[in-house]
Amino acid sequence: MHENVVVKQRVNAPVDKVWSAITDKAQMKKWYFDIPDFEIGIHKQFNFYEPGNEKKFHHHAEILEVIPNVKLKHTWTYPEFSKEKTIVRWELEPDGDGTMVTLTHKGLENFEHLGKDFEKQSFEQGWNGIVGKSLKEFVEN
Repeated sequence: MHENVVVKQRVNAPVDKVWSAITDKAQMKKWYFDIPDFEIGIHKQFNFYEPGNEKKFHHHAEILEVIPNVKLKHTWTYPEFSKEKTIVRWELEPDGDGTMVTLTHKGLENFEHLGKDFEKQSFEQGWNGIVGKSLKEFVEN
């Protein structure tokens, strides 16, 4: 069974503003994660930790696809815990004077052996907060 999380959120901001929010590391730091080595480009890799000082989960990613103002697709891994990879896809679509943001995180079944922190429900909750609250508030203000 494939475990995917899909979050759709309409935001009251133009596509180019949303694109900047998801691809500019200075902006990302304000609403998403602090990713000092983020650089947009195919096969570029980046690393980050969850917010706070605990630094429990090292996230590693590689950008797989970039279509400016339309799509950003990258891997999502936890190299200290598993060799398995998942895929995160951000898609932006103009919607009147706003943007429909669709985030898809697929392959979560690859993490099920890692325990409770890596269950689909945990990712659903996280992405709903990130896309539905943090990103929405950031681009609308």
